[in-house]
Amino acid sequence: MSNHDNHSTPSTLQPLIVILGILLAVGFLIALFMGKPVEEAAPVADVKVEAAVKPVAAVAVAEPVAEKVARTGDDTVKGVCAMCHAAGLMNAPKIGDKDQWAPRIAQGYDTLVNNAINGVRTMPARGGNPDLTDTEVAEAVIAMANASGANFELPKAEAK
Repeated sequence: MSNHDNHSTPSTLQPLIVILGILLAVGFLIALFMGKPVEEAAPVADVKVEAAVKPVAAVAVAEPVAEKVARTGDDTVKGVCAMCHAAGLMNAPKIGDKDQWAPRIAQGYDTLVNNAINGVRTMPARGGNPDLTDTEVAEAVIAMANASGANFELPKAEAK
């Protein structure tokens, strides 16, 4: 007897039939699960979830201030200008250093105030605080310059 008699050669249709059968079975399972509605969770579970994800704190936004309170020159210097002018950061003239302020004072009040309002070199406009009014900036310039050798007074038009 020969070996060819006992063994049959696999048909080329057998693997194709197996693949089609698997695809049909998978399709049937998908259709079976897709058509079934999902059950709703119990209300107790919802309460537990809400409690677990509840924020720790709430943010309350303050109402806008109706009226701005004007700062004095000294207040502005302490709150804004001193950040750089007290320590001389970024080549800012130190408050009270007459040698550093002398050339600036020589330029005059109007130039100093204009530079403070609009910015000059590394100094940002209004010292980096856009909420300052021109009068607040001018009073701060007067306070710093007068502490450094000037004798400026607030012009009549800007006087309060």
